[in-house]
Amino acid sequence: MQEVHQEQSASYTEKVKIQVEDDRTGTSLDTIKRAIADNLYYLQGKDIEFATTYNYYMALAYTVRDRLLHRWLKTTKTYFHQNVKTVYYLSAEFLMGRQLAKNLVNVGCWEVARQALEESCLKLDDLIEKEPEPGLGNGGLGRLAACFLDSLATLEIPAVGYGIRYEFGIFKQQIQNGYQVEQPDKWLSLGNPWEIPRHEDQVEIKFGGYTEAYPDKQGNYRVRWIPARTVIGMPYDTLVPGYNTNTVNTLRLWSAKASNEFDLQIFDSGDYNRAVEDKTSSENISKVLYPNDNIFQGKMLRLEQQYFFVSCSLQDIIRTHLSRNPNLDNFHEKAAIQLNDTHPSIGVAELMRLLVDDHDMEWEKAWNITQNTFGYTNHTLLSEALERWPVSMFATLLPRHLEIIYEINFRFLEKVKKRYPGDDGRLARMSLIEEFPEKRVRMAHLACAGAHAINGVAALHTQLLKTDVLRDFYEFSPDKFTNKTNGITPRRWLLISNPKLALLITEKIGKNWIKNLEEIKQLERFIDDPEFRHSWRQIKHENKQDLAAYIYQKTEIVVNPNSLFDIQVKRLHEYKRQLLNVLHIITLYNQIKQNPDVDILHRTFIFGAKAAPGYYMAKLIIKLINAVGEIVNNDPDVRDRLKVVFIPNFSVSIGQRIYPASDLSEQISTAGKEASGTGNMKFSLNGALTIGTLDGANIEIREAVGAENFFLFGLNVEEVKALKYQGYNPEQYYTYNQELRQVIDRIASGYFSPGKPHLFHPIVESLLGKDEYMLFADYQTYIDCQERVNQAYRNPEYWTRMSIINSINMGKFSADRTINEYCQEIWNVEPVKIDMEAYSQETAGLQRYCQI
Repeated sequence: MQEVHQEQSASYTEKVKIQVEDDRTGTSLDTIKRAIADNLYYLQGKDIEFATTYNYYMALAYTVRDRLLHRWLKTTKTYFHQNVKTVYYLSAEFLMGRQLAKNLVNVGCWEVARQALEESCLKLDDLIEKEPEPGLGNGGLGRLAACFLDSLATLEIPAVGYGIRYEFGIFKQQIQNGYQVEQPDKWLSLGNPWEIPRHEDQVEIKFGGYTEAYPDKQGNYRVRWIPARTVIGMPYDTLVPGYNTNTVNTLRLWSAKASNEFDLQIFDSGDYNRAVEDKTSSENISKVLYPNDNIFQGKMLRLEQQYFFVSCSLQDIIRTHLSRNPNLDNFHEKAAIQLNDTHPSIGVAELMRLLVDDHDMEWEKAWNITQNTFGYTNHTLLSEALERWPVSMFATLLPRHLEIIYEINFRFLEKVKKRYPGDDGRLARMSLIEEFPEKRVRMAHLACAGAHAINGVAALHTQLLKTDVLRDFYEFSPDKFTNKTNGITPRRWLLISNPKLALLITEKIGKNWIKNLEEIKQLERFIDDPEFRHSWRQIKHENKQDLAAYIYQKTEIVVNPNSLFDIQVKRLHEYKRQLLNVLHIITLYNQIKQNPDVDILHRTFIFGAKAAPGYYMAKLIIKLINAVGEIVNNDPDVRDRLKVVFIPNFSVSIGQRIYPASDLSEQISTAGKEASGTGNMKFSLNGALTIGTLDGANIEIREAVGAENFFLFGLNVEEVKALKYQGYNPEQYYTYNQELRQVIDRIASGYFSPGKPHLFHPIVESLLGKDEYMLFADYQTYIDCQERVNQAYRNPEYWTRMSIINSINMGKFSADRTINEYCQEIWNVEPVKIDMEAYSQETAGLQRYCQI
């Protein structure tokens, strides 16, 4: 009887062909609801009676990840079988931001997830806020890397990002009594649903020891490295989906583990601390982002970090290559490795070591492969940011690499000699080894020698690299140099962060702008439409109301959404001149104190910035901002016409609140100091107007939006150089500018530091004595320009028109455009289409194994 029933059942199945939506790939409302419930119950062991909002966040995150995994596995399999050329992006920072919202949007499940949660009396926004934010970056460098990964996947470019899985990211910033206080960023304390550990792909990394020469079987000279210790690199993969595409690329982050975590004999002897000493010292490598390098141990650890993740990554890339190809002869034809600033530039020496020592390749052949593999992006014009490591440190930590660098340098300088015979000065300037005041390895020079392409990140920045910072290298190899102006992803910085504005844009021109930001220019025909301008202005006001509520929640400061929101959020560094902004605030305050009835535009000054823990002056400026705010916000004469707010712990998610609510974007660095900036692009895309100098990408933004829609002030690069050459004397500006003198005197008097009259004297002395970043020289033009801002803001229709013009001319500043230029002009890579197969029972699960 049972056999008859089975035959009837099989016959019925053959006729009906039941269609089932897979619980791990399906996207219908019922399937999503069922998947969330299953992930809550089976993955977390939580019943709805005891589940927290965080548990529901995890359940939704795993649900989204399941839908990415199907595409990711197909993506990696396609790359493997087609043996495609792949971009490998090496960066010490990846400031990815929260992943849930981005992944929901990119996978096309935002609306169905929102509805599924609402039917269970949950809010999607509440779950998004529960996601810990990985602070694996310090600022623009790491955020740019994240935008690039998004664009690479969206453009269907085969790519892998490589970095470090810092256990503690950039510190959490608290403000206590106006001072920055650093707290550890425990972003992994509750787990991370977006990563997948890959134990089978661990690699071994060597440190210290010595080298020895030996002849190989053919009698060729060879060198082996005998390390003092080894560390294990453990990879964790994060899935990076493109928008509205099947492509899901990979971000592989490395965590350091001891090769010998526990010594039982030492433990049994009673020395418990020494028994785990190797584990502790090894894991320190990936413990924290940017350890304080004001001490020798901190410098050594940073070099360890850089070599660790670069060696892990290059070994992994070679392993991937050899799984698809018989040898490494065509490595440069299948791998394009981009060095994101000097942090990973040790990769030039490491790839040579791997090719020559580990794979027995002849030097010239290895050097040709190395040069044709690497591209180098320079991100700074500051000489102190161009890393130089003491030769003694290299000899201790990376003895084989020091030998290789000396060999590269010898061969490189021989070529320079032939081109410029007798020019010893040029040889000294171009050498990879700096001789004075101590012998140091110049990492930017190593990258320039070992890469086939060198690029800056804004037109002015690239020009200054050619004429100043890397002039000798440009004259020697001009064909290597190109410009790649930075960009931002419109998915995170408009679609997700400013949904009301994104909806208005989509209603007017459709949604193609999300993947082709140039199409936003179509809004030009609505600029003079009163209804459209009203909607634009209303959205800005609602965003300002939302930010005002957030400010009160975090600081208990009440701000007026009808005031002009004047915002400067970025890393705290003296060249970015947050201090010039403060001088303007005190100028306005002095005007009120001199005449309490003066007609002053209502302004809310908003700051957000982290200072490096060892950067004394930057931390003192944070204290000054808060001290000025304490006085201004509570002075009855001010009558709330001015408010000063410092939002603590600035991050990607806080930026997503701030940019849509900004009226005025402060981009006021000293001309010639900011490489590009990307915050300037985020502000403008969201309709903020820029007050800025001719620095970085400000120049190109001004060209795009029109000079009449940009508030320009200050010296340009040539004027800065000329004034310094003549002998810049800041005290002259102090003496002859009464308003400036009153501002400085008020700070110096201790007015903003009751009980500590000398607290801000280091700032005053720095400005009067040297004023390295020329605040005094630009002060008056800045004040005058701010008055032009006042006049414009008093005319809402005029201001709204400029706001729209700024936003709709940001098409050039999409990271998609930047990545396209890299692909065509540096990497020589092509998109790869990922074709998905529909889920079917016939090819699912273990049945598939029989066909392999």
